[in-house]
Amino acid sequence: MKNKKHLDAKGKGEFAYDYKYDILTFKVKDRDYQKSIEFQNFTADIDKKGFVTGARIFDASIVLGVDKYILKNITQWEFKSNVENNVIIITLNFVAKFRNRLLPILGQKQNFMQQFTTPSTSQQLVDSTVKCAVAL
Repeated sequence: MKNKKHLDAKGKGEFAYDYKYDILTFKVKDRDYQKSIEFQNFTADIDKKGFVTGARIFDASIVLGVDKYILKNITQWEFKSNVENNVIIITLNFVAKFRNRLLPILGQKQNFMQQFTTPSTSQQLVDSTVKCAVAL
C-alpha cells in the first residue's frame, strides 16, 4: 500500500464564476498545472505532482440547482479532493451572500460531491488529499 500524500492549501485558493457561460471554478493558487480529467459537466485539474488542485463545473446553476445570481455572490468556500486507487472524490462546500445575509448554498450540512474513476493508464495521479478553504 502506498503512502497517501497530503496538501494543506488553507487560504491559498482562488474562486471564479463566469456568469455568462455559467462556469464555477475552484483551484489552489500557485500549483503547476499538468492535465485535466473530464466527466460530464465536471473537470478536475491535476498538478505536476499528481495532486487534484482544481475543479470546474460547467452549467453550474443547472447542476447545482441554484440561481446564477447566488453563484455570483459566493463569499466562503471549501474545496477538498481525495484520490485513492484512481478514484477521485471532490467535495465542494460554499456560502453566498444574499440580501445581506450569508446563505449556505446547498443547506446547512450538505455539500456538492463528485466521484469518478480515472483510466488506469493515468500517469502522475497519486493517492492524496487536498484541502483548501477561503473566506472572502
